[in-house]
Amino acid sequence: MHKPGPTVPSLQATRALELKHLRSAVAAADCGSFRGAAELLGSQQSSLSRIISEFEHYLGVPIFERFSGGVRPTRPGRDVLRLSRTILEEFGALIATARSVHNSETGRLSVGFCTSLSAGNLQASLLEFKQRFPQSGLATVERSRSRLAAALRNGALDLLIVTGRLPLLDSKAMPLWSERVLVALPHDHPLSSRETVYWTDLCGETVLLSHYDPGKELEDLLVSKLVSPEARPKIERHDVSRGIIKSLISMNTGISLVLESDIGAAGLVYRELRDGAGASRFEFSAYWRADNENPALHEFLKLLSQRYPSPSASR
Repeated sequence: MHKPGPTVPSLQATRALELKHLRSAVAAADCGSFRGAAELLGSQQSSLSRIISEFEHYLGVPIFERFSGGVRPTRPGRDVLRLSRTILEEFGALIATARSVHNSETGRLSVGFCTSLSAGNLQASLLEFKQRFPQSGLATVERSRSRLAAALRNGALDLLIVTGRLPLLDSKAMPLWSERVLVALPHDHPLSSRETVYWTDLCGETVLLSHYDPGKELEDLLVSKLVSPEARPKIERHDVSRGIIKSLISMNTGISLVLESDIGAAGLVYRELRDGAGASRFEFSAYWRADNENPALHEFLKLLSQRYPSPSASR
């Protein structure tokens, strides 16, 4: 007997979905209860519960498990919530862009990156731009490299600042700074007593890496440094932010690889990773579309060229 497959939302159902469904579900996930989500959104709990039930009906899958203490996402619900957050973020960026373009005659700069903004060269460059051009709007976006590249191609972003090479048609590039690769350790880890740690010292360790950038690049670097699988540490990949990775390190569940700009979590020790050739470094570059005539972009590029002089920008 033929077993029916999973329910597929109809065209009519997809048209019925609204941002309120996404916002309600994300709020419920963040608060852990419909009551908390309703208070956060300034609505009635019964109304929010009905909206989420509509959302589940339209999709044909349960987003939440209900229990006496609140709610928690189901397995398919986690995927739905992840995409819902992305859609809401993109919609927010759309509104911010429209308002900024409407309200500003001096231009607005949108910069995408996939490294830490908490310290280092990127933060200093953006701060200097704001000081020099306080009348210009500035928006920053942290996304994966593939999504950043797509946003640059379609004009949603003016500039990308990322590690390594990013092959993009009709774009220009400017080499910027480089950062050392460090190992992040619990304060009582045996390697924390050393001034320098070598890649070969990681054998037998558990290295925690985020699925988000630059986790994949750090893993590729580790594999290139320790070619033999027997010499490599165990790698655990987590679908969490770099901040959560640091929390896991402090719980003595493993160690991790970070860049200099990502130093900052209290209770952790950072040591430079070296091999026979010296310190390992990641190179950062700026990318922008050759046909972008945004005056704010041109001013920022001039600032970058002054801070990080190079022979010339290349295609």
